[in-house]
Amino acid sequence: MALSRLASLLPMRWLSNVRLPQAQRCSDDSNQRWRIGLDADNLISLVEPLPPGSRAAGNDWQGDWLSPGGVDLQVNGGLGLTFPELTQADLPQLEALLELFWRDGVEAICPTLVTCGVAPLRQALAVLAAARANHRPGRCQLLGAHLEGPFLEPSRRGAHPAQHLAAPSLSALLERIDGFESDIDLVTLAPELEGAGPVITALAERGIVVSLGHSAANETQAEAAFEHGVTMLTHSFNAMPGMHHRAPGPIAAAALRGDVAIGLIADGVHVAPSMAVLLQRLAPEQVVLVSDALSPYGLGEGQYRWDERLLIVANGSCRLEDGTLAGVTLPLLEGVHRLAQWTGEPARAIASATVLPRRVLGDDRSIDQMLLGMPMAETLRWQEGAAGLSWQRPEAEVTP
Repeated sequence: MALSRLASLLPMRWLSNVRLPQAQRCSDDSNQRWRIGLDADNLISLVEPLPPGSRAAGNDWQGDWLSPGGVDLQVNGGLGLTFPELTQADLPQLEALLELFWRDGVEAICPTLVTCGVAPLRQALAVLAAARANHRPGRCQLLGAHLEGPFLEPSRRGAHPAQHLAAPSLSALLERIDGFESDIDLVTLAPELEGAGPVITALAERGIVVSLGHSAANETQAEAAFEHGVTMLTHSFNAMPGMHHRAPGPIAAAALRGDVAIGLIADGVHVAPSMAVLLQRLAPEQVVLVSDALSPYGLGEGQYRWDERLLIVANGSCRLEDGTLAGVTLPLLEGVHRLAQWTGEPARAIASATVLPRRVLGDDRSIDQMLLGMPMAETLRWQEGAAGLSWQRPEAEVTP
């Protein structure tokens, strides 16, 4: 019995000449090759580096990258659903959306609830909790929600409805999240607002990540926020001061600090490709890709309703009638493709959507440790070709 149990734990099949996406600033690991051992259940049971020039037996991946699935920390809806408007009747459509995310290579999302009324917010959190409890294989996992608002700087609110913004206070926070604390992973707020300090403390005490966004914070205010417990920037460059040579702002403060995640929408519209390249060169271990996808994700281009407003979708971008940029309809992994094309750093681009988002949520393991025990069916195989970087689910069959 013991021998049988031991045999089931031993690698039965092998992949060789595999690369793992690394994001370190200074590292010689970009061309390190690895051997992956799979057990009888096609679970990854061994990940070990190969010596240079090794010809280890197994299915030769020819230097392709292996990663976990994508994790999207900021996604607002899809297939016509807007997360803050969810009702129990939307559960079947929500499950279909989670299946679409899975097909698009995304393993898990933080469903994002933009600024809205208190009652719709709490209703949406309840619906998301019900869907989370009904998770099935072949569906993207619902992590805790990302509350983007309502404690935002009005002048930097972007597409957030002004009538639902609120001044930060503990009472306003509890009115919204009381009873749902375990259903929330991330909150975006403007930390320079009066009253934000106690809110940041309360969120951190509950294990909720706090991100600076829709904020007018200068460099000094951002530095103070990071000291106080803010650990991320929401869609950097958008709805916040940029990097100016006399006013470095929150992005420069985050990059210099080194331990603050820097959210980036890599569609080429929210941030120019050259600035995305510069940002990743400045802070390769901090750039975290997000999609910021809206309800038309998975649908065609055209005009859609977004609360009481009209949303115009063209070329993957979503804008309000007045031209305000509101989000995208592009998949998260399309951002990886574009970022790799701009930077020429495919490993870092892959890590920014698969490894680094997990770090934001507290998973500090190295990528080889993340992969251990993972079913191969839940991983991604990345290849470089004439059309750039692409991905696929690995095939189950490998060479004995």
